[in-house]
Amino acid sequence: MASQPQTEAEANIQIWKVKKLIKSLDNARGAGTSMISLILPPRSQISQTSNMLTQEYGTASNIKSRVNRLSVLGAITSTQQRLKLYTRVPPNGLVVYCGTILTDEGKEKKVNFSFEPFKPINTSLYLCDNKFHTEALAELLESDAKFGFIVMDGNGSLFGTLSGNTRSVLQKISVDLPKKHGRGGQSALRFSRLREEARHNYVRKVAELATQHFITDNKCNVAGLVLAGSADFKTELGQSDLFDHRLAPKVIRTVDVSYGGENGFNQAIELSAESLQNVKFIQEKRLIQKYFDEISLETGKYCFGLDDTFKALDLGAVETLIVWENLDITRHTLRDSEGHEVIVMTTKEQEQDKSRFMDKATGVEMEQADEPQSLLEWLAEHYRDFGTNLEFVTDRSTEGMQYVKGFGGFGGILRYKVAFEDMAVFEDDDEFMSDSDDD
Repeated sequence: MASQPQTEAEANIQIWKVKKLIKSLDNARGAGTSMISLILPPRSQISQTSNMLTQEYGTASNIKSRVNRLSVLGAITSTQQRLKLYTRVPPNGLVVYCGTILTDEGKEKKVNFSFEPFKPINTSLYLCDNKFHTEALAELLESDAKFGFIVMDGNGSLFGTLSGNTRSVLQKISVDLPKKHGRGGQSALRFSRLREEARHNYVRKVAELATQHFITDNKCNVAGLVLAGSADFKTELGQSDLFDHRLAPKVIRTVDVSYGGENGFNQAIELSAESLQNVKFIQEKRLIQKYFDEISLETGKYCFGLDDTFKALDLGAVETLIVWENLDITRHTLRDSEGHEVIVMTTKEQEQDKSRFMDKATGVEMEQADEPQSLLEWLAEHYRDFGTNLEFVTDRSTEGMQYVKGFGGFGGILRYKVAFEDMAVFEDDDEFMSDSDDD
C-alpha cells in the first residue's frame, strides 16, 4: 500500500525536472537559426529521421550567410551524431535539443543533449530557429491524475475515467424505470411504491458498480470523482447510505448535464475542468496546512531552515520534506586543508561573501572537491538516502506564499520531535567536554 504515494512523489519530481529544463531552454538564445528542436514520438523510426536530417543538410548548404550556414550545418551534424547513440526510439519517445547558444557573457556555447521523457510524448516536431521550442514538453507537465465520472439519469448510467486528455468508458448500463402517470385510482399508491422501489434498486446498482470500478485494494483508485446527470439521481446517489463511504470524500463536483451516456460524459468533463485542475492545488494546500497544524498544536514535529532540516534529515526523522520549487540555493562541496569534505550552501547573495569558503584553521580559501550543484537537483537525486518523501510546492496558494515568505520555503514534517536546541548546545560544548562528562 505504501508504494502508491511513492510513485506519485516520483512523478512530481520528474515534473519538476521538466519544468526546470523548460525554464533553462526558454531562456537560451542563439546566434542565427542554429538551434534545433527535435521530438520523435514513440514507435517512430530513427532511420527516417536521419534521412530527413540529411535532406535538411543539403538544403542548409544553400544558406547565403556564411556564419549562419556553418552554424546550421554544425547543429544538423551534431543532431545526427546524437541520434547515432540510439538504435531505436525509446518506448516514451525521444527529445533532442542541439545548437549553439550565447551565454550571459556573450560567448558561444554548444548545447547537445537528448532524453527519454518520463511518459509518452505524442508530438512529432523538427524546427530550426534562433530559440528552442519547448511547447510540446508542456504536455508532460499536465498531471497524470485519473478522475472518475459517473453520469446517471433516468435511462441509464455511464462509468468513465479521464487522465490527462485521454478519456475511457468503463461501463454503460441502461435501465427502464416506471414513469409517473395520473391513472390508477386506488392503485395509485401501489404504483408510486413500485416506482420508488425501482428507483431505489437503480441507485443501489449504480453504487455497487461505482465500488467495483473505483475501489482497488480497499482504496479509491482515482484522484477525484465527478457525479453528473440531468435528473436528481446524481444528488440522490451522493447522499445515499448505499454509496461507498470510501468514495464519498472523493466527490469533487456534482454537475448538471443535458444528456446521458457519452454526450453527457463529454459535457461533464467540460463543466468540471476547473475543479479537476484545482485538485493538485488543493493537495498542496492540505500538505502545507498539515505543516502549519503541527506548528499551531506545538507538537514539535516540524522543522524549517537549512540547518535544522538537514540535522533532522541526517537523523532520518523527516517524514515529508517540503521544498519551494523555485528555491535558489547552491550546494558547494569543498575540501579543507586536512582533506575533509565540507558542504557549504549559499544563496546568490551569499556567494559573494568569500569568508564562507575560507578554511577556519588556515584562513585560506578551500578548494572545490566537486562542481557546485543546485540544492534542489541534489535533493531530487538523494532524497531517498534520508528515508523521506520529497514534495515540491508553489507559492500560488496563500498557504504556499506564507510558507515561502515565513519559513524560507524549506522545511519538513517530522516523524517524531527533535530537540534542535539541545543539539546546538551539544555542538558548541563539544570541544570542552571531558571523558568524565560522557555517560
